[in-house]
Amino acid sequence: LLNINVGGRLFQIAYKVAAQYPITRLGKLALYTDPTKKLQLCDDYSVQKNEYFFDRDPSIFHYIFHFYCSGVLWIMDEVCPSNFVEETEYWGIHLKYSQRCCRILFEEKQDELSEYLKIQKELEAELEPLASTEQFEGKFLGRFRKMIWNLIEDPYSSVAAKIIAVMSSFFVLISITGMTLSTVEEMKHKTGKMWMEQLEMICAIFFTSEYLMRLISSSSLKNFLRAAFNAVDLVAILPFYIQILFENLDEGDMLYHEELHQVENVSKLGKVLKLIKLMRIFRILKLARHSTGLRAFSFTMRQCYQQVCCLLLFIAMGVFTFSALMHSVEHDVPGTDFTSIPCAWWWAAVSLSTVGYGDTVPDTVLGRMVAFGCISFGIILNGMPISILFNKFSDYYAKLKAHENET
Repeated sequence: LLNINVGGRLFQIAYKVAAQYPITRLGKLALYTDPTKKLQLCDDYSVQKNEYFFDRDPSIFHYIFHFYCSGVLWIMDEVCPSNFVEETEYWGIHLKYSQRCCRILFEEKQDELSEYLKIQKELEAELEPLASTEQFEGKFLGRFRKMIWNLIEDPYSSVAAKIIAVMSSFFVLISITGMTLSTVEEMKHKTGKMWMEQLEMICAIFFTSEYLMRLISSSSLKNFLRAAFNAVDLVAILPFYIQILFENLDEGDMLYHEELHQVENVSKLGKVLKLIKLMRIFRILKLARHSTGLRAFSFTMRQCYQQVCCLLLFIAMGVFTFSALMHSVEHDVPGTDFTSIPCAWWWAAVSLSTVGYGDTVPDTVLGRMVAFGCISFGIILNGMPISILFNKFSDYYAKLKAHENET
């Protein structure tokens, strides 16, 4: 008998049984005749007891021992997948010796654990600040830059930092409100336009100062530029300066300045300016910096992009299918709106989303049956990913909130 001591527990295996699996560690131990090679396979050897000692997990070795006795590797649900794989690799036993049912469940558990660890790592990276105290040590004005960084980036570091965070959110709301009011007809006169321009200038100055303070106080320029929130901040302030650049283009041409408002209405420059002004709507994304819910929603969308893309694919398939069916049963009806399949796309999209504007409706019985099938399919389709997205969103939100409470 081969005396095996694993973590203080003694196991005995017949030499001929272990030798049936020559590629395993115990199989090699049973086949080798050179004592030096045998000692390389174990952690220690007792001459008096003739025991080979292995400093491994004895609870896992029970499954290994059972494998040598029966030839089948059993896997229980309570074992840790990582620990079990590590132990089986050490003993040289492949998972192919396990039953198919056990192997399938074990591999599923492994995939779930790998996915969980991956998400946990990304979530920790999301929560990890861009700069820590250690990164400022030994750098030029390190202490001062760290103080400015905490003031701007970490609202929980001090009362002043909390006030600045509130001010940042306040200016975002004021800027969005100003942009909205600038489209109202009553605010387009000279006085209202002047007030909107001054309000926009004040907001742009605040956002620019905030961005420059973050840029100057950052410990790593590369990490700063790669951060998504800083890219949002840059997009929030660029439209203001691009607008000024376009409006002052060809400054030496006085005639151009006299007729600027007319040129803007008819030229491509005016369309570009309108598009640039519309980009200010992205400032609302700045609220995500201090909003746990928005950060959790963004993280959920990034993690569930496959499910979202699959949902969009199903919607596209439903739109094409039901629009073709509706056109085939309604195209002969006088005065119908379903004159072609592309014309029926809007109706199919609205029906699949269960909105149902009612601007386009079928007139025949077959058309209404197709519409009922389209609506029913839309209800089922829209209900499928809701539970997945909501559960993941709740989980990520709870973790983000727990991190804030710890901070």
